[in-house]
Amino acid sequence: MTTRALSKNREFFPSVFEDFFKPWNEWFQPNDFMARTLTVPAVNVVEHKDEYLVTLAAPGMAKEDFKIDLDGNLLTISSEKEETKEDKDEKFSRKEYNYSSFCRSFTLPETVLRDKIDAKYEEGILKLVLPKKEDAKRASTSKMIEVK
Repeated sequence: MTTRALSKNREFFPSVFEDFFKPWNEWFQPNDFMARTLTVPAVNVVEHKDEYLVTLAAPGMAKEDFKIDLDGNLLTISSEKEETKEDKDEKFSRKEYNYSSFCRSFTLPETVLRDKIDAKYEEGILKLVLPKKEDAKRASTSKMIEVK
């Protein structure tokens, strides 16, 4: 006599059922749900002699998906994207929605030339160049100070 152990076998359920219940399964798996809803693009800010460079990783987007606002010294980068996928067959119809958005705000230093800010989106990376004012460039020259 043999004893069989019960295990979770993915091949046991037909893929139709797996696809049908997939959205609910994803919503009720806490790690996946939290990671998906709280994902904010990674941002790097680097200061150079003549400018600040802000890079934001946002693969799969288009340049039209971004909204960049400057209000006083507050720079806001945001995006809202909605996708709809519909599958129709003789016996069923399925429609899926995907909505993603984010908003990041940065307080700019007074040394930034606000009217010269430039933005480009290439290969999944949004790059903002924030040039410095002329007096800020001169003030940022480094100097080695000797300890006496």
